[in-house]
Amino acid sequence: MARTDQLADPVFFSEFPFNIGVKFLAPGDIRPTPQQREDYRRFTQLGDPLADAVVEMFRHLPTGQGRRMFEIALERGIDAVPDAPAELKAFFAHIDSRPYWLDQEKLDRAARVSGRVGPWATNLALSMFALNGGYLASRAGKVLVGTGALAAEAMAPRRVAETASWWVDVTALGGMGRFEAGFKNTVRVRLMHALVRAGMTRRDDWDYENWDHPINQSLTAGTLMLFSLATIVGCNTVGLRFSKQEKAAVYHLWRYVGYVIGLDADIVPADETDTWRLLWLQADYEFLPDEDSRTLSKALVSALGPLYGFDGNDLRSRALRRAFTLYSLSYSRILLGKSNSDFLEMENSRVFTGAVLATAAVNSVLEVPRRFIPGATRLSEKWGRRTTERMLARITRVNHPDRSYGRHDRLADTRAA
Repeated sequence: MARTDQLADPVFFSEFPFNIGVKFLAPGDIRPTPQQREDYRRFTQLGDPLADAVVEMFRHLPTGQGRRMFEIALERGIDAVPDAPAELKAFFAHIDSRPYWLDQEKLDRAARVSGRVGPWATNLALSMFALNGGYLASRAGKVLVGTGALAAEAMAPRRVAETASWWVDVTALGGMGRFEAGFKNTVRVRLMHALVRAGMTRRDDWDYENWDHPINQSLTAGTLMLFSLATIVGCNTVGLRFSKQEKAAVYHLWRYVGYVIGLDADIVPADETDTWRLLWLQADYEFLPDEDSRTLSKALVSALGPLYGFDGNDLRSRALRRAFTLYSLSYSRILLGKSNSDFLEMENSRVFTGAVLATAAVNSVLEVPRRFIPGATRLSEKWGRRTTERMLARITRVNHPDRSYGRHDRLADTRAA
């Protein structure tokens, strides 16, 4: 029976490619009910009570002591912290618990899938779909502009390198094990969110009415949603294919990342359908680009060359920087659509748009033997992971990402210097 309470799709879904893509890629009707849309809005006013309490605990301890206890508990377990404060115990009781739905086999499969598509994910899907598309959510941009994390062109390459490094850690085989890099750095990101949130709430110019609670549950869920969708839809765009089991595994991995990073169980997507419905809700409420969106996008685009070491003034470096930037912009324009791309003032190149489409055609052909020749998929997974790690090593050497996220500690300190 047809529903009588169906909502009109957001503008984002009315333009190519999403007006077509949602029909072929989304698993059925992803529209929420009016009540679901209304209930969702409460998450725009919620932070992360457990992490926020830890940051408040930091404020009442001598400078640096709270961070030291946090790091000891993260690296060795909460029992390694003598007389641990109650706030720290409650926080680690949450992250140390393994939810009943967690499936290690799915986590391992997601790691292998991510390894296979890693070069495409890190070089295109994460930066030009997840990050660049995320700037359409202008409320999230207020925090980035406020901290200078991505607005300043000089900071953009390092911040993108940090995001890529985190993604590689999270998607490594076993990377979300309790004492593995993916898990620990996800917890550090969670604390960083709470530190920045504390800093933003102290600002006199934070506009709660128009910007909602800083780094709220809605924005955090939207960020993770873009990472999972970027792996699937972003790589589909360049011709890569995923089985039903592979897609389910990728969404399961990011569900667990959402759990560890502090998302409420009622907002973290559990599967593909949930993720697409969250995209609908984000497009409906969060995708309101403004001048800050344009500023952040331009900073990201200007960072593409330096990020990969194409920052010299010689003819070869300038040509590589120009070609890679135009290819990346063309890829992003295909995914974000003409109106959003024009608003972000992304350059349009028919030549490089053709190059992206040619890439998709070639990859589609290559995917046929990969899927049917025994051992070809595993070989692709190993090659992709090795290539991604090699690229990341170069990016790290050039951009020096801060894996501790400790530079944000000052944002929560209200004591006089």
